[in-house]
Amino acid sequence: MRTPTPMIVGIVLGPCGLVLNLTSTLAPGWRNVSQIPDKSRDLIQHQGIWDICNEFQSTHVTQCNIEDTLGYFSEEPVQIAKGLMPSSLIVTVLGLVVASLGVRCWQDVPHHLLAGLGGLLLFISGLMSLIAVSWYNHKLFHLSYPADSALQVGYCLVLGYLGSCLEIIGGISLTVSFAQCCKECRLKKVAKDNTYPPRSQQHPATAAVISSSLNSRQLYVHDRTSVPRAYSNSLDVLEDERTSNRSRLPCDSDL
Repeated sequence: MRTPTPMIVGIVLGPCGLVLNLTSTLAPGWRNVSQIPDKSRDLIQHQGIWDICNEFQSTHVTQCNIEDTLGYFSEEPVQIAKGLMPSSLIVTVLGLVVASLGVRCWQDVPHHLLAGLGGLLLFISGLMSLIAVSWYNHKLFHLSYPADSALQVGYCLVLGYLGSCLEIIGGISLTVSFAQCCKECRLKKVAKDNTYPPRSQQHPATAAVISSSLNSRQLYVHDRTSVPRAYSNSLDVLEDERTSNRSRLPCDSDL
């Protein structure tokens, strides 16, 4: 059996979003500060949620583990990002594991319920990272930075937005499996309702009705099969002609 297209989309976009969010979480590039007073003009300070690095453009030398003298790491958006981004990565990994078990793995037929649950986890993880990135971007110019400096959006925010969107789209694609799961449940219920219960569990009146219905069907089939195929109307056939096979004409005459 072929894997459905929504499952393929979800199982491909999920790992891509995971890689982008992982890079966004670890790299110190959420915000770039340049033109810092009393500093070299070619100095650009890259600020992340875990570390601060100074890069000198003229020599391409990068120095990390810079001391936070302005209380940047104590700001609320940074603290929220520190909590939501790692949590989003954990939920993403869990969602990919569940989705992999449901989409294919060693089974011949996909398990739609597991695939839908994996998609739901991916959707939640994408929302978590999107909230963290959006909140930081909204407060970008309100966070602590040296006076008279220039601020720019770092590449980690762009990667965070892309990774979050990929996880949300992949999660939505996988949650489509819930519809197929509900369809299978309805078909099983209909098949169960259309099956007669055992005679020992039937009410006497219900059993009598079912028995008479089955007997009438058998009599009708017997009556239809006892008439040769040459006659189209069984009411016009004589009694002695019911067992005779001499006539093969497609009519009701004695010829």
